[in-house]
Amino acid sequence: MTYQVLARKWRPRRFAEVVGQDVAVRALSNALADQRLHPALLFSGTRGVGKTTLARIVAKALNCEQGVNAEPCNECATCREIDEGRFVDLIEVDAASRTRVDDTRELLDNVQYSPTRGRYKVYLVDEVHMLSHHSFNALLKTLEEPPPHVKFLLATTDTQKLPITILSRCLQFHLGRLPVARIQAHLASVLEREAVEYEDTALRLVAEAADGSMRDGLSLLDQAIAFGGGSLSEASVREMLGTIAPADLYALLQALADNDAQALIKASRALAEQTPDFEAVLDALAALLQRLAVARAVPEAVGDAERTEALRELAQRLGAEEIQLYYQTAIMGRRDLQWAPDPETGFEMTLLRMAAFRPELDEASAPARAGRSGGEAASAPSRPAAASPGKNVPESAASSAAPSPAGSTGQPPGERATPDAVAQDADWGGIHRSLGLRGMAGQLARHCLLASHDESHMTLRLDPAYQQLLTDRAREQLRQALQKRFGEQLKVRIVVGESQGGETPAQSDARQSAERYRAAEHAIERDPTVNDLKNRFGASIRPDSIHPMDEQAPDGHR
Repeated sequence: MTYQVLARKWRPRRFAEVVGQDVAVRALSNALADQRLHPALLFSGTRGVGKTTLARIVAKALNCEQGVNAEPCNECATCREIDEGRFVDLIEVDAASRTRVDDTRELLDNVQYSPTRGRYKVYLVDEVHMLSHHSFNALLKTLEEPPPHVKFLLATTDTQKLPITILSRCLQFHLGRLPVARIQAHLASVLEREAVEYEDTALRLVAEAADGSMRDGLSLLDQAIAFGGGSLSEASVREMLGTIAPADLYALLQALADNDAQALIKASRALAEQTPDFEAVLDALAALLQRLAVARAVPEAVGDAERTEALRELAQRLGAEEIQLYYQTAIMGRRDLQWAPDPETGFEMTLLRMAAFRPELDEASAPARAGRSGGEAASAPSRPAAASPGKNVPESAASSAAPSPAGSTGQPPGERATPDAVAQDADWGGIHRSLGLRGMAGQLARHCLLASHDESHMTLRLDPAYQQLLTDRAREQLRQALQKRFGEQLKVRIVVGESQGGETPAQSDARQSAERYRAAEHAIERDPTVNDLKNRFGASIRPDSIHPMDEQAPDGHR
């Protein structure tokens, strides 16, 4: 049985058949038509976007028996031999398996000889970035001044590993990842010519799974046809790819919109019974949230295929802040899956984090949300009451407050501080200086206030403008420094919130510096010598040249 896979059977043989690389095709066609082709071409891009395919078409166009032209004839003996991989003057080299300098020198020993049959001797070096440093050095001179009968066609998936000396000697064509719509349209034309029945939704799933690679799309198409028994249905393709149905994703978001933790866990565990790839599930959830955000902000930008009733309903029920926060949580949850006890637990905790950290509703919007949820105002979780004056903030109060969506910085968000009337401890400035912390931990301490402190607990309030400082490493260094001073039993908690009076050490330093500057400015303005110079010569004072006596001037002088 001699079955030819679709990726080889439908590989482009002419520039006109290449999909999605219009810029490179146009430049190469014009260069060949004008007989102005550079002696060394570099094709870069991710796997399966057409690097080697374009190189072979160029080789055919150069050696076609009909003459050098923008399109090879694909009928002469030379074109057929190149398509079949047996043309003697097309030397294809896999750099991944020939990395040694001796291999490169052996290859270049034959460059000086004229081609055996063709017009040009073409060297096609695939994955050229795998060559060794010495191999690149051996290639430099020949690449810069090759004989007139030689052309170098290089292909790579990683241009950053190529020496700049190689890049500067090549004409580079970067081949971009193909959009889903272009892959889907091409796969549809292939299936029509293969007389295979398919569903549009099934074909879109294959195109999305191809991840920008036409070759991967055709390979998946082969697999889907075999799995589906000669046809493509949405159900069979989802089963093959391990993706989940949109209804399962909508069930999760509906539960979040209803603030129904029980329904959320039920939907999550029903989904887990399908044994999906939870990274792919979070990717799909993030993609759905992106479409919801677009549907809320620019409804007309949503495609007809995606403009479903369920999408419209969720876009109305979820607020813009909620969608953004859920999207960010899904992205961060996908990153953290590797650290979870198992993927299912990590996925479930990501959903619970979405529910726990949903944005606060103001009094005006709360009745509207309750109405959209069926009029059950009691479904909204109760919030802890503010702490009474002079009391420490309870742990439960801070932990239930929503974090800032600024978690998108990639740093762990801090807890929101609940309002309290705790007097700020003026000694925090002295405490923080005595800790001797530097770097991020020192900056974190400088932008905090002491909210409360007893023998076993300390609560610090961080200025919201600097919550990006609240990294795990900085938090741990500050905790260890405080425990070293006050005892190992001390539990340290950092909340993010506006100050209730008082200054952080950073604010205090800035205020004192401003006061010293104003005093210095006032002293200069009253100085008789300065005033005499101003009166006699029309001199003026440059504000940036004023420095208090206890501060260092920018040029190093006092």
